Amino acid sequence: MLEVRNLSIAFKTSTGLKSAVRNIDFTIEPGAILGLVGESGSGKTITSLGVMGLLPPNAVVTSGEVLVDGIDILKLPPGDLRKLRGRHIAMIFQDPMASLDPIFTCGDQIAEAILLHEPIGRANARRKARELLEKVLIPDPDRAMRSYPHELSGGQCQRIMIAMAVACRPRIIIADEPTTALDVTVQKQVLELLRELNEEVGAAILLITHDLGVIYEVADRVVVMYAGDKMEEASTADLFAAPQSDYSRALIDSMPSLGREAERLPVIERDPSGRVRSVRPEPRPRPTSAGPVPPEGDRPLLEIRDLCKSYWVKPSPLAMPVEMRAVDRVSLSVAPRTTLGLVGESGCGKSTLSRAVIRLYKPDSGQILFKGEDIAALSDKEMRPFRREIAMVFQNPYGSLNPRQTVAQLIEAPMVIFADGDAIKRRGRVLSLLEAVGLSATAAQKYPHEFSGGQRQRIAIARALALNPSLVICDEAVSALDVSVQAQVLNLLKDLQAEFELTYLFISHDLSVVEHVSDTVAVMQKGRIVEYGSAAEIFGNPREPYTRILLDAVPTVGSMRGGKVAT
Repeated sequence: MLEVRNLSIAFKTSTGLKSAVRNIDFTIEPGAILGLVGESGSGKTITSLGVMGLLPPNAVVTSGEVLVDGIDILKLPPGDLRKLRGRHIAMIFQDPMASLDPIFTCGDQIAEAILLHEPIGRANARRKARELLEKVLIPDPDRAMRSYPHELSGGQCQRIMIAMAVACRPRIIIADEPTTALDVTVQKQVLELLRELNEEVGAAILLITHDLGVIYEVADRVVVMYAGDKMEEASTADLFAAPQSDYSRALIDSMPSLGREAERLPVIERDPSGRVRSVRPEPRPRPTSAGPVPPEGDRPLLEIRDLCKSYWVKPSPLAMPVEMRAVDRVSLSVAPRTTLGLVGESGCGKSTLSRAVIRLYKPDSGQILFKGEDIAALSDKEMRPFRREIAMVFQNPYGSLNPRQTVAQLIEAPMVIFADGDAIKRRGRVLSLLEAVGLSATAAQKYPHEFSGGQRQRIAIARALALNPSLVICDEAVSALDVSVQAQVLNLLKDLQAEFELTYLFISHDLSVVEHVSDTVAVMQKGRIVEYGSAAEIFGNPREPYTRILLDAVPTVGSMRGGKVAT
């Protein structure tokens, strides 16, 4: 159904063409699911955009063919290509907030996709759009139809994108990180939806993801890419049982999984000969200037008491607004130099809670005690000294990085605002932070749009660490990262915690990551904490049925070398 032959893509630069993808070839039969995996920046997304005919203006296809039912779509005129998209071949984009139009409601955007290809009238299109929202398990379809993208959570926006992509039941679906922003239960449901469409209409699916657990669960075959080259193609069972390339073996070794007892995750390194291997790095030595670690005190660094935050929403256009309690009497505490993992489904209130802690949202009631002082009711001026000590890594690096500033300016901005050091000192700090998150010094003078999604998230992490904060709130900080870079960042966060005595509030839908980094874990459902305890207790012997549901939904690769195992 889809055949890619020797596809090569390059970018136009001031010094000539820079190759991004070289001689990639693969085929997808009707009803098959092909997984495409590799590190951030390996060429996965550029390959998919080339297949869709949606390359940016500075990218060109230098060779190859993309055949859809035997027709080379690279040779089609723009008008014919537009008719093909949506009806025959559709794409679920990686970042829903950048792909959805902020000035139209979500319902109108789904209906528009239907009206472009089906002569059914606007009322019927909206009815079908609502049915699609039910199918992708949006909690309140009527409200979602009336909502604008910014009024929904990241996971809900991702489901809107999936509904748009499958609206006209296309025969080929390119899913670029379709479950990145989704919690494990919704991820499982979305993957089942893709399988359902795959079985109903024989749709061929190209699934691009950094989550090897997802690939293991749903893909029939896998293509592994690295630095623009195809390293390996094999059936899913063969790849995980006996990977042929060094890079594939290293990629699998870097993956965190439930029950994996390891202080540090293996990372991918390249020796002088260029050979790729998996290495478990030693912890970074603690600087002698840091002095001895102070003893643990009885007082938590952060304590939340009966915190509440509500929004007023309209159930229907003519109805009176009603209160929606996003955070409902939440109480938590985080000890100094420890990590509290916060998990729960999309829309349960995790991000609202984090924004209340950093005082981007003002809570309705309750207390937020930071180092013993209640910051919940402080004015912006009174809050300013605390902003040095509380930093945040946001979920969406596309929206949190200013596109008009260079990477150096973005990372340096907190230091400039708080007059932290002179220009030379700040420049040195920027370069050291870039190195710490795995980016080269040349990245400093580039702009965010020149980086992949995973690379942008690394920039956001570097910026959060600019002022050496005491508390770092990580809101899905590694959700956009492939497993190899994720391993580097998780090891980095542990190193920084030991080196600078950091405390983390770590929010994630990836339970295997939460288990790896957390000392204590809180499970959140519908604005409330339903279970709270040590990581060993929560993952080893959960008391609440909801927690068990979350754990059961985690895709598990298991032994990596011996075939599929039970989840």
